Amino acid sequence: MKKRTLFSFPLLLALLFMACKTGQNSAGDTAAVTSPSGKPYSVWMADSEMKRSPEGWMIDFRKEPKWDYTQGLFASALERVWKRTGDQKYLTYIKAFADTMITADGKIKTYKKTDYNIDRVNPGKFLMALYKETGQQKYKIALDELRDQMRTHPRTSEGGFWHKKIYPHQMWLDGLYMASPFLTQYAAAYKEPALFDDVALQIMLVDKHTYVKEKNLFYHGWDEKREQPWADKQTGLSPNVWGRAMGWYAMALVDVLDNFPQDHPKRKEILNITQKMAGSIAQYQDPATGLWWQVVDQGGKEGNYLEASASSMFTYFLVKAVKKGYIDKKYLQNAKNGYKGLIHNLIKENPDGTISITQVCAVAGLGGTPYRSGSYEYYIHEEKRDNDPKAVSPFIMASLEFEEMNQSAAN
Repeated sequence: MKKRTLFSFPLLLALLFMACKTGQNSAGDTAAVTSPSGKPYSVWMADSEMKRSPEGWMIDFRKEPKWDYTQGLFASALERVWKRTGDQKYLTYIKAFADTMITADGKIKTYKKTDYNIDRVNPGKFLMALYKETGQQKYKIALDELRDQMRTHPRTSEGGFWHKKIYPHQMWLDGLYMASPFLTQYAAAYKEPALFDDVALQIMLVDKHTYVKEKNLFYHGWDEKREQPWADKQTGLSPNVWGRAMGWYAMALVDVLDNFPQDHPKRKEILNITQKMAGSIAQYQDPATGLWWQVVDQGGKEGNYLEASASSMFTYFLVKAVKKGYIDKKYLQNAKNGYKGLIHNLIKENPDGTISITQVCAVAGLGGTPYRSGSYEYYIHEEKRDNDPKAVSPFIMASLEFEEMNQSAAN
């Protein structure tokens, strides 16, 4: 595959200078290359996306307001930048989005509980931060409504949440990120301990049904009924391993553990899955770039490409899991290689002083209309675009993890 140069000449010079100055190829390097802007990469990317999308609902190239997981994902990333920097402009931005979407009596515009769309639950996380910061009751009413969806959300026979009502009897890796970290955070904040049991069940069911030991990989989706044309008639599995799907699951694991009780009987099992995920990610990392492929286990095959959202998610997972002690410290080098790979290959500086992240798969799914087969050809031919929030946000979160690590080391 022909490699494109995706960064400007000044950025290249800065990176080369820093490489010489800090010895980036050594095992002890920090991996967080100082940006040419003088800002941390987390701030530079956050400010860049806020400039591109002046209103929070505009995230994901929206033309009209919508309550969805991508807006929530970016809001959660900005929440972390706000807490890290203390700069109120990030809080102002996410609050403005919430106030656009939530009425004075706590109703969420464009949201309908009975759609049972697990994606819509993800933004509940940043609402918890807003409620804690402002005390405005409308935020609590809205996040309680999202929590309430999961009380009646349809499930598989073993208790696994369906991905959506329109995708019956199916669990997708994506769905683990959409609900599990929110439910765990809610359980911790509002003293609902039974939720921890439910979250653990979701994580273990996805591990049980989507992990293939022979490949050491997690497949995108599973159909309990084996009714979908994409589902293997014996296993119910979708036919391929999509990078971002694994990335969603990986991020869910480390974010769930933030609030999961130390003495919970299922915590050890979640840690075991987290360690298994780390080994899988490291095994399939591209040695030349430090990045990961759109179809994870078919690197170099015609049409496959090094994809930014999966690479950002995997990098975030690895660096955070090492810092928290969930996985072996050896994986820090994989995280560093991933982060340097992102900066060197997929981040570009724009003429207006912003930065972009490139080579992002816009969207991928299974079934539906028009029908999505989950084939190799399907995944590689989905649209690619720059600055998709599904790469922007985890890149910000990975950057924050490295920046915090560097500050701790400096102190």
